[in-house]
Amino acid sequence: MMTFYDFILKDGDGFYISTSSYKGNVVLVVNTATECGFTPQYKELQAMYRDFHDRGFEIIDIPSNQFKGQAPGTNKEIQQFCELTYHTEFPQLAKSDVNGAQELPLYTFLKQQKGFKGFGIGPKSLAMAGLLKMQDPNYKNNADIKWNFTKFLVDREGNVVERFEPTIPMDKVRDAVEALL
Repeated sequence: MMTFYDFILKDGDGFYISTSSYKGNVVLVVNTATECGFTPQYKELQAMYRDFHDRGFEIIDIPSNQFKGQAPGTNKEIQQFCELTYHTEFPQLAKSDVNGAQELPLYTFLKQQKGFKGFGIGPKSLAMAGLLKMQDPNYKNNADIKWNFTKFLVDREGNVVERFEPTIPMDKVRDAVEALL
C-alpha cells in the first residue's frame, strides 16, 4: 500500500525529489497558478511558511495549467513571478497535471485519501459551484481537483488529514496547520 512518503516528484529545475524527504514535517500540498483569482493566496502561503517553517512546516507547490490555462509560462517564469510578486521562499515543483490520464501519482493518492466535500459558504463558494455545475453537472460526486489552490494537509506521520478547496478562508488553513505543529 502506497503512503505519502512513496512518491517521486520533479522540481522546477528538473531534479527529482522524494516525498520521503518530508518525513517528520507537517506538509501542505497545493496546486497553484499565476493568473487565477486565488493567486493572492500566495501571500498567506508565504506568511505561513515564514512563521512555521522553523517548527517543521513545508509547502509542496505544484503549478498546474489545467484550469482555464491560468498557469502559463515555463517553470522558471512561474518561479520568478512568485518570488518577485509574493516573495515566496518555499520550493516550487515542475508544472504538472493534477487530474486526468497524466496526473501526478501523488495527486491520485491525495484524492483517494480526501475527496471533495464542497466549497463551503459565501459568494466565492457559490460562484465556484455555479461555474463547475455548467462544466460538469456531476462535479460533486468525484474527487477530482476542482480548481487552482486546492490544498491537502499532511501530518508529521504522513497522514492526509484535511483537504481545503480554494474557497476556504486561508485563516482556517493556517489554524489547521498550526494545530499540527
